[in-house]
Amino acid sequence: ILAPVCNYAKGKWVVDDRRPLYSGFGCKQWLAPMWACSLMQRQDFAFEKLRWQPKGCEMEEFEGPKFLKRMQDKTLAFVGDSLGRQQFQSLMCMITDGKDRSDVLDVGNEYGLVLPPGSIRPNGWAYRFLSTNTTVLYYWSSGLCELEPLDVKDPQTEYAMHLDRPPSFLRQFLHKIDVLVLNTGHHWNRGKLRANRWVMYVPKHPHLKAFNRSISPRHFVNGDWNTGGSCNNTKPMSIGKEVLQEGSSDHAAVSAVRWTGVKLLDITALSQVRDEGHISRICITSSPGVQDCLHWCLPGVPDTWNEILFAQI
Repeated sequence: ILAPVCNYAKGKWVVDDRRPLYSGFGCKQWLAPMWACSLMQRQDFAFEKLRWQPKGCEMEEFEGPKFLKRMQDKTLAFVGDSLGRQQFQSLMCMITDGKDRSDVLDVGNEYGLVLPPGSIRPNGWAYRFLSTNTTVLYYWSSGLCELEPLDVKDPQTEYAMHLDRPPSFLRQFLHKIDVLVLNTGHHWNRGKLRANRWVMYVPKHPHLKAFNRSISPRHFVNGDWNTGGSCNNTKPMSIGKEVLQEGSSDHAAVSAVRWTGVKLLDITALSQVRDEGHISRICITSSPGVQDCLHWCLPGVPDTWNEILFAQI
């Protein structure tokens, strides 16, 4: 008899004094300072002590060595926007317990992830854990489609967005990827996964486990990011702690993966009740009156996304 499939998106947040999974004062090898709220002016860290408990089933506890063993000789890739980058950095911190590791090799060159001339950062990063030959990488693609410069000779050129083509990175390296996590949504469009038909590539790679991560909620109140919107709450679970709905709140993501080989990594509703977990006004690069109610403090909510991902692979 097959065991019932766990709906990891349904459950509640509970206080767990064993959290966080890594220190926000550490993980400097992997974590961008602009997302490490412990290094900024934030004073209340109760948000770091919450753990997601699915209803009616247990979620396997994340352990770095267990993850590496499960992913031995395999590659996990995050492809998406800055929230995908947050999930990538979160996972690197979780695997390493937030500690520096000398046995992790930068293999960005193998995936063309090098610093372009005049840029402040590469289009992504790739690291290999030598003990298990496990590679974890991130590639920046806010729209999950191919971008083509209109004038290759002009550094300031505009780009054509080819909605019928997945990013060239995916077409070039998909055969090397075993677990793929995609996200898009906040930049300009919600129906992208089906619009660019990248799922047609999945059947060609039967070894591939592909996930579309549902949209991460924003919590701007009384405005947007550029019109004075704010998210000043720092008290956990003040707008709720439980998710009882069966289906995802991200209907576009559900529609996108239906009848495909792609699974849904559903994090929307459980993240919706965590408005206190955003960077808010403490961002080291923020301008007066501008708050970040989109990105999350790390350690924080994206760690739970990775716990659910680990349980699903």
